[in-house]
Amino acid sequence: MHIAEGVLSLPVLLIGATGAAAGVAVGLKRIDAEMIPRAGIVSAALFVSSLIHVNIGPTSAHLVLNGIGGLILGMGLFPSYLVALFLQALLFQFGGVVVLGVNTCTMSLSGVLGGLLGRYVLHLGKPAWLAGALAGATGVAGAGIFTALALAGSGEVFFMTAKLILLAHIPIMGIESLIGVFVATYVFRTMPSLLEDWEKWK
Repeated sequence: MHIAEGVLSLPVLLIGATGAAAGVAVGLKRIDAEMIPRAGIVSAALFVSSLIHVNIGPTSAHLVLNGIGGLILGMGLFPSYLVALFLQALLFQFGGVVVLGVNTCTMSLSGVLGGLLGRYVLHLGKPAWLAGALAGATGVAGAGIFTALALAGSGEVFFMTAKLILLAHIPIMGIESLIGVFVATYVFRTMPSLLEDWEKWK
């Protein structure tokens, strides 16, 4: 869900850059030595997941995995996403450096919200598969909404593209829900401590 350069208005770029900077600052404070390997794995997964994408006007659709990343990392998702998106822009010209802040903010914020929902479901004693499914779907839905809002906020010419983005990511929500089910179930069985510490995560 990369927004290309030369598309967004200056106010949207500034809001996105500010939000990304704040999120990365908080995320770096949350990542301790124990979380660094986990953050690296998530960042690599985010990088690889979006290499296969379908262009939709000035943006693209692909697997996102942000809700699952948010479930595992919390606010640590912001710096992880920043690294993944920067490397994609540098190596493959996906997105761009100018829109890096907006892309980081839209993807990370929605992922953190999805992860928060998943963690809360676990906190209520619900099964891990449900937490993973909700985190995966919510992350994609939020990313689609935030990306559409960024485009819509840059001019009426992008309204139709914003609608197409929302429609295109409905099937991706289903796919990422299934991925979330498998990932959350596996993690909960093998390393439940990664998903159990509600107080530390929030």
